[in-house]
Amino acid sequence: MENLVIMFENVYKGKKVIITGNTGFKGSWLTLWLNKLGADLYGYSNGIITSPSMYEELGLSKIIKTEFSDINDIKSLEQFINKVKPDFIFHLAAQSLVFESFLNPTETIKTNLIGTMNLLEVLRSYNGECSTVLITSDKVYENIEQIWGYKETDQIGGKDIYSASKGASEIIINSYLKTFFLNKLNIKIAVGRAGNVIGGGDWSKNRIVVDCYRAWSEDKKVQIRNPNATRPWQHVLEPLSGYLLLGKELYFNLHNHSKFNFGPEQNQIKSVKSLINDLFEQIDSSTLQECYSYSPSNLKEANLLSLNCEKAFYELRWKPTLNYEQLISFTSQWYNGYYFSNNSLLDLSFQQITQFENFAKKNKAIWTT
Repeated sequence: MENLVIMFENVYKGKKVIITGNTGFKGSWLTLWLNKLGADLYGYSNGIITSPSMYEELGLSKIIKTEFSDINDIKSLEQFINKVKPDFIFHLAAQSLVFESFLNPTETIKTNLIGTMNLLEVLRSYNGECSTVLITSDKVYENIEQIWGYKETDQIGGKDIYSASKGASEIIINSYLKTFFLNKLNIKIAVGRAGNVIGGGDWSKNRIVVDCYRAWSEDKKVQIRNPNATRPWQHVLEPLSGYLLLGKELYFNLHNHSKFNFGPEQNQIKSVKSLINDLFEQIDSSTLQECYSYSPSNLKEANLLSLNCEKAFYELRWKPTLNYEQLISFTSQWYNGYYFSNNSLLDLSFQQITQFENFAKKNKAIWTT
């Protein structure tokens, strides 16, 4: 794909980029965007974890060379990195589902904690130049359901297995940075945190948007556990723009060892039922009179969680691109394309990236140069 405008100072053009977890939702969108930016792409994934899968539906194996192996296999990971000799690594490999963590706590902790530590351990002995962005989660914070967003300096914690696995990985990251990477100038590392990302192509279990479209495509009401819970909804391309900007900054020796939150404006913090109703209004075809029903669960879930992104705003000069209406439009357009039409999803996905770039250019986003 040829760029119409310069993005991220063209830093990724012709560079070798590894994406761990490239077959997942975020990884697939990052693959598309980096391909559009002219990167030479390599993936490291333990397999195709959903059916359907965005990676398979869009034929992404044609644009990224994927090594199917486990992030917990440190020897395989080390061989892969030494073979590729990457300029950049975006570490997205994770067990990212809260519900799944209740069913498989050991695998969640191994993947999210040990997998991240394995990557750091490989980089500790790596001699090449590499800028690495480690992706964690908004769930790393000790959530006391405060009404203001959590800052990067707030307490790390975790009351459930998923949050604990992410919080623990941040503690490990911090200890490795201070112990091994202070004087290792060839390796630059930063952390990106985001949460409640939505958009086309996510088919993970117990995710609100895909649960909605699966049900609505069969003219069924979606069952939701917590309709009044509020979340800072954002399109998947929003945090990816932050990660890519952060990677560029690392490459130019800026913001090494920094941590940044990437989230939406406060006016995009909406309840689950508001999000569902707004998406339902965009359905191309449905005979349903009511789009959801309440199905309570014994799972303990946070009612309120948001991030304070002032550090990213002021230090990176990053800002969100889409307003709430555009977020709804992007997401509904993609799923309507999958469930209710025969249009090319690959073309649609590239079109949405271009449209996102154009919106950002109009808004004078710092990364559109």
